[in-house]
Amino acid sequence: MNSRRWGMVLVGVLLALTILGWFYTPYDPNQIQVTRRFTPPGKEHLLGTDHFGRDVLSRMLSGARISLAVGVAAVILGGAAGTALGLAAGFLGGWWDELLMRLSTSLQALPSILLALLLATIWSPGFPVVLWAIALGNIPIFLRVARNQALSIKERPYVEAARALGASDLRLVLRHILPNLQGALLVQFSISLAGAILVEASLSYLGVGIQPPDPSWGRMLREAQAYGSLAPWLVLVPGLFIALAVVGFNLLGDNWVFSREQLYKRE
Repeated sequence: MNSRRWGMVLVGVLLALTILGWFYTPYDPNQIQVTRRFTPPGKEHLLGTDHFGRDVLSRMLSGARISLAVGVAAVILGGAAGTALGLAAGFLGGWWDELLMRLSTSLQALPSILLALLLATIWSPGFPVVLWAIALGNIPIFLRVARNQALSIKERPYVEAARALGASDLRLVLRHILPNLQGALLVQFSISLAGAILVEASLSYLGVGIQPPDPSWGRMLREAQAYGSLAPWLVLVPGLFIALAVVGFNLLGDNWVFSREQLYKRE
């Protein structure tokens, strides 16, 4: 099985778990059962229980829903803003390009984790902090992708022909440039989504992300830190799921890049 299929399998499993978590969990993810603390994986609890007796599988399914929702929403927000700014920079050029690239450089100098810590001092830690930190971190990435593509596409003959026929700047951008960005944006979306899942897990681990009792994979790792030697499954399960999700989206993104390069070579 090649890497593309592995990526599709891993992402497919993640999406299936996320959908399942919306409709079904074996137990209430937040139900505390003191008499079942540190129950090892078995028939009744497939992935065991944690230090509060909560079912790990149920929390993993619920956490998949939260982690993926945060990642997708943040990348869409950051991608939409970055793409719009990148199109403006690449198409208009001049001082617009200079201003927006300076803005991109300024945002890129602040990693998402530092942005989250800054936002946590303004708001209380939780979902909004993670969402806006990841979204702001993705704006300069999508801005540069859209700008570089727009600079190339706007010089192509069909764009020049449309301009000669009297097409407005807005029509040129929406009908001739933006549709040709779809491939590059799709690749970047997949790669950024892998990064967003990892950043969300890191922020929740640091305590500025998703707050208890709501589960997220990073939060589960933080809570399991003190019990790793007593109940290793509490560390291994969320860590493995985070790793597989990141690898899956990265494999998809890398293979889309390779497919585009092969297409350009044939052209």
